Amino acid sequence: MKKDKCYQPVSSDSPSKLEGKMAKKVRKWEVFPGKNKFCCNGRIMMARQNGIFYFTCTLIIATCGLFFGFDCPYLAVHVTEAIPAVGGALFIFVMATLFRTSFSDPGVIPRATPDEAADIERQIDVPNASVPGTYRPPPRTKEVVIRGQVVKLKYCFTCKIFRPPRASHCSLCDNCVERFDHHCPWLGNCVGKRNYRYFYLFILSLSILCIYIFACVLTHLILRSQADNFLHAMRDSPARYPLKISNYILLKFGYESMMIPRFIKFYCK
Repeated sequence: MKKDKCYQPVSSDSPSKLEGKMAKKVRKWEVFPGKNKFCCNGRIMMARQNGIFYFTCTLIIATCGLFFGFDCPYLAVHVTEAIPAVGGALFIFVMATLFRTSFSDPGVIPRATPDEAADIERQIDVPNASVPGTYRPPPRTKEVVIRGQVVKLKYCFTCKIFRPPRASHCSLCDNCVERFDHHCPWLGNCVGKRNYRYFYLFILSLSILCIYIFACVLTHLILRSQADNFLHAMRDSPARYPLKISNYILLKFGYESMMIPRFIKFYCK
């Protein structure tokens, strides 16, 4: 007689249980040494001091809400229905560029690992002849040749790296950022190589939106003042609120829209 075949038992555990048995992989953002906070499994990166960012969002949403609630219904009837459509498109674009700038990586340069830092210090440290076994601290600069030109690289004692040209260390986020421009508290993030174009588009579109709201509200008040005095119309109409707030936003962010030459110079270098 033939012997019965021996079968190996098959595990009935679900894939999730099998994954749970394996060691959990540590993500880089979970052990990130900087002063940033992450959301959505590391897809959103912001500075810890982001209270003014929420104020910026509230300011823009409140202004547009008053505009759409009080001015657009009147202007859509007496002027054209395209006014709320154009305003809505501008509002969506402004918020999209705002979130893209605030939630993205500005160009953080990874810090040196302990082995890399030790190797760099071993290369640049020179023994002190008078006291054997002691070393001087690493120099602050190092000269390298890039495209035939001598460029000085600055050493960052926090990140333990020689920063590339035009990179700088942000004291608020505690990171070295490539092509660092500035840390914007209104956006809650640094502005650097990877989000500078979105920051420029946000400033430009926000200025256009404020000018658009200002012109529409002023038109609303002029049309209402035809039956009464302009000052009475401005006093009695709720349209004065988006007019005042749009002026405030324009004064706060309008100067940033004058950075067109700086933006071109930033990317043409």
